[in-house]
Amino acid sequence: MLTIKKPSASSVAHPKPSAKETESWSLDDHWPTLLTGLADQVTEGASALQNTIDLLLSRGSISKQEHRALSISTDRIKLSGVGAQQIHRFYGGRIRQSHERICMAELVEGVLQERRKDLLILGIELRRKLKSVEVLVDPTVAHTFVNAVIEWGMPFGNQIDVRLDLNTWPQYARLQVRVSSDGAPPSSGASMDSLSWMLVRQVALAAGGIEVDRQMTDDGVSFTAMFTRTVQAVDGISAVDFSDNQSSMFKSLSGVYVLTISPALQIRADVRDALREIGIASDSVVDFGQAREAVASRMPNLIVVDADIKDYGFDQFRRELLRDVFEFPFVEISPDDSSFDMSGFGELSMAKVGRGNIREALGTAVMFELAKMT
Repeated sequence: MLTIKKPSASSVAHPKPSAKETESWSLDDHWPTLLTGLADQVTEGASALQNTIDLLLSRGSISKQEHRALSISTDRIKLSGVGAQQIHRFYGGRIRQSHERICMAELVEGVLQERRKDLLILGIELRRKLKSVEVLVDPTVAHTFVNAVIEWGMPFGNQIDVRLDLNTWPQYARLQVRVSSDGAPPSSGASMDSLSWMLVRQVALAAGGIEVDRQMTDDGVSFTAMFTRTVQAVDGISAVDFSDNQSSMFKSLSGVYVLTISPALQIRADVRDALREIGIASDSVVDFGQAREAVASRMPNLIVVDADIKDYGFDQFRRELLRDVFEFPFVEISPDDSSFDMSGFGELSMAKVGRGNIREALGTAVMFELAKMT
């Protein structure tokens, strides 16, 4: 009977490993692949989860508010995956940049508007004071940078203050972000060296011309970015010229918009005429309810308020307004016909113009208040 002899272990031919395979394996050589794979899995998983949430909403299994809350969490998970992908692309030099002259104030405001609803649902208050400063930078890169800064700061508190201005010297555009928690220390889960921070650093390095600095504070964090490729500052109102030549005195006021709040038709008319004489566009409302609707439609540069209604919700209205901006100028129309007082430099200080002095003094008061904001 024919028998088949089984090959022994020693008789089986083993291919010799290549020289490359015999080298020691190191994660340092493979982290880009790992990062890319992890990012892809996160974004794909978040997209699938979002589809399920959308399906639940269409079936009526969850409310619109619940859908929005779940979508925010999903978006943040997906943002982590996208952030990892962006880090890899910036690190590998795979981002083509086209440096353009852009207004950083408009770009920052755009980012904040995109994040505003999400921040509101998360219970985070947002305030900003943005001055027009032009910078040479790739718009997409700058958008990614600002968005990453906001994302990095969010875990450190429930109040985000954003300021954009021109540094005194050197004259660079300066972006400052401060995150605080109403005097309480930040969450222990907040990390200074998070994925978002890695993206901030990598974008700044790849873009060039962006110097960043950060500090831990008692109640949160503060961040500063200097844009060394600043073109120029467009201050809008850079100085006050109290001369008699109104054509030159007020030529920089084009684009300024004022809201007047008064139940008195005569005051509203007098303010409108006084502002028109110096080239300022304005609207008027009769109470703070209408004022809130007007502000939601278009943010004014200054508000004129009738002293007679200051006791009917003005303080609350001003607090609500200051949640969105660092400072905001007001001019009060006083019952004293001849009064005229400039404001000080405190946050709650306010200029006063008498009812009988509106046509003569309101223009000067408005110019002074607006100049303080620059």
